[in-house]
Amino acid sequence: MNKVGVAILGLGVVGGGTYKILTENHDFYLKTQGVDIAVQSVLELDRERARVLGVPEEKIASNIAEVICNPDVNIVVECIGGVGAAKDFVLDALNTGKTVVTSNKELVCKFSHELERAAKRHNAGLYYEASCVGGVPIIRTLLDGLQANRIGSMMGIINGTTNYILTKMTNEGASYEEVLREAQRLGYAEADPSADVEGFDAAYKLSILSSLAFHTKVPLSKVFREGISGISAKDIAYGKDLGYVLKLLAIGKQTPAGIEVRVHPAFVKKEHPLASVNDSFNAVFITGDSVGDVMLYGRGAGSLPTGSALVSDVIYAATHSENKYSTFKNNATAEKDVTFVSDFRSAYYMRLTVSDRVGALSKITSILGKNDVSIVEAIQKGVASSGCVPLVIVTHETREHAIRNAVAKINALEGIVKVDSVLRVVS
Repeated sequence: MNKVGVAILGLGVVGGGTYKILTENHDFYLKTQGVDIAVQSVLELDRERARVLGVPEEKIASNIAEVICNPDVNIVVECIGGVGAAKDFVLDALNTGKTVVTSNKELVCKFSHELERAAKRHNAGLYYEASCVGGVPIIRTLLDGLQANRIGSMMGIINGTTNYILTKMTNEGASYEEVLREAQRLGYAEADPSADVEGFDAAYKLSILSSLAFHTKVPLSKVFREGISGISAKDIAYGKDLGYVLKLLAIGKQTPAGIEVRVHPAFVKKEHPLASVNDSFNAVFITGDSVGDVMLYGRGAGSLPTGSALVSDVIYAATHSENKYSTFKNNATAEKDVTFVSDFRSAYYMRLTVSDRVGALSKITSILGKNDVSIVEAIQKGVASSGCVPLVIVTHETREHAIRNAVAKINALEGIVKVDSVLRVVS
């Protein structure tokens, strides 16, 4: 019988869930996977937290040296987070030849090249299924389920906090500020929510997933990022009237012009499968050249869903003698011959405040036309107030730079109070 010893670094929400799964399902894994997995050590500064979870006193380590010097530990599970101590501990483990499993998307996104170099040098494994989309097996699907395909595109909702906020705003008509406060009170959002609401979390994940899907390094610096903190309940309501639902989307495409990677709020048609992904759930819509469309859906965070992904990697590492590494040259930067597209194509939603007088719309359409932007529909919303009226425009697909140029010129027009918002629309 294959015996495998595991150490868990950090017993917070995710680490605690991982410990619970490994201990409660020990006999199940022994029966179904033929592997005897035992938690041999935990590193947790709050020893009482470890005791409450049922960790025997003798297995609570005081420092990383105790963990990596323990001959009974084969796999180290990192659940600390961040890129400070977590990075040092992971490198320490890899440099002693121990396989590492991690849920740390920031660490993997920014430093996978360093971690993988250490893993290869010492014949250790490095697995990070739990770093992206919680309990949804997106990485395993890309590596072991869709490897027969050239992936043309990925589009997904990969941050549960922002999806919860936008769902509440859509269903209740509440403001961003109101829903954010509620999300913080319920524990869906951090006291400092910027990593989620400004799109950093989704950008980390998109960098990782795009690198795997397109078999080339996609650094974080190449990901266009825009968050949801400026979203208005008014725009969500107007979009709803037009048949759209607003989501924070992570989009990766491999096109003849190059690789396109972007995170931003976007309207999707209410009939699209992603439109019905609500609350803290996540989903990724993948298109392969042979399989066509595939959508993965599930819990994107939480102690047990993320713990499930971590334990999946533990079992994979325990049952495979050969370690798997990146299918591309994993450096800090992209390869010189890889092109990235910043002037991507999209349809757009625009809300403007304009003077309620003849000729305002014609001036706007003239500028849009000169910038190669054509209109699908233009609707006056509501009635004039203080001599001004709200105007909503939806465009056909055009270039990102074209819409930016047009908006700048429209804002300079006499009689146009301002362009209140510009949001992308996914066809």
